[in-house]
Amino acid sequence: MIASEPVASSRLVPHAGRCLQLHFDAWPRLLPPPPLAAFRVTPAGLVEWCGAEGCTNPDLRVTIDASNPAQVLVQAVVGTRPKVDVAGDAAFATDLNWLFDNLRWDAQDDLASIVGQAPAREIARIAGGIANGVRDAAKTLSGLAARR
Repeated sequence: MIASEPVASSRLVPHAGRCLQLHFDAWPRLLPPPPLAAFRVTPAGLVEWCGAEGCTNPDLRVTIDASNPAQVLVQAVVGTRPKVDVAGDAAFATDLNWLFDNLRWDAQDDLASIVGQAPAREIARIAGGIANGVRDAAKTLSGLAARR
């Protein structure tokens, strides 16, 4: 997504070499641990996974309250952000926040390059309907859980 938006990559170029690490706080012990989530900005203004070794001294650390992974998943489906704490480089955080607020994946366009425009449009229409149904169900469940 970043590569297809020159404005996005140009915002990240000044942060080349900087590392972002996601930390899932209070992850339930009954679940397998989440994968290491550390990413580095490339000189081209793209983002790459740091691998299993991660990064030893992240420039930005985002801590996500993961005490209830199901709730975090519902929030993601509904389109709300989970509770997070951000520590580190403020300029880096500002530019990453801009990316989260402004970049949208055009799945239909990517799919069209594989299956053609007409099938991609139909698949996107069906998937959109399913996604809307899941969002509605998640909102309903979220509302019911809030009443308890």
